[in-house]
Amino acid sequence: MTFVQLIDCKTSNVDQLNRLMDSWVEATQGKRTATHSIVGRDRSDSAHVVEIVEFPSYEEAMQNSNLPETNRIFEELVAACEETPTFTDLDVVRDEQLNKLVVRRFFGEVINAKNLAQAKRENGEILDAFNPRLTVKSMIAEGDLVTCRRHQLTHRRHLPGPAHRHVPGVGAHQPGRRRNRSRHVPLPGGGKIAESWWNWDDLGLLQLGALEA
Repeated sequence: MTFVQLIDCKTSNVDQLNRLMDSWVEATQGKRTATHSIVGRDRSDSAHVVEIVEFPSYEEAMQNSNLPETNRIFEELVAACEETPTFTDLDVVRDEQLNKLVVRRFFGEVINAKNLAQAKRENGEILDAFNPRLTVKSMIAEGDLVTCRRHQLTHRRHLPGPAHRHVPGVGAHQPGRRRNRSRHVPLPGGGKIAESWWNWDDLGLLQLGALEA
């Protein structure tokens, strides 16, 4: 279970906290178990600073806290704060990146459910020719970008090819891994996919005759 530690302190020198974090990152290279760190400043109180550190689990966080480098940085952190910092230990019970929901809905409603009314014409030709089924194996989201991998295709109908050469459907299955990167724009009601990039299995398409050697 993911574990998050909140460090709440009062300081007028946020730059010093950032320097301490940089020093800790450098000193614990190859040793630390923390995976993510954020420092935020209260908009209503510029001296109120919160640091959020994420770990894969509580046990790994404890390994991190026992490092001598961590103890040294902690002592410097206390010295940099105007009051003794407080710590809140949290086991994460829900971690949901909402941009992922937009991608999952696109895969489920447009591609897997064959709702071509929601797809552009060129997407409809591919859906009709290959009858794709997309199963999300993993998703990574950062900012407005979402990357995922999955799928299986069945080449069942002709596909318009280069130079107007139509590739006939042969009923061949083409399981494999596809990667999709999508960029999102936030909108009321859940956001919208602004653009997508697809990485195809070109060798698999070559075997089906959909690409020329």
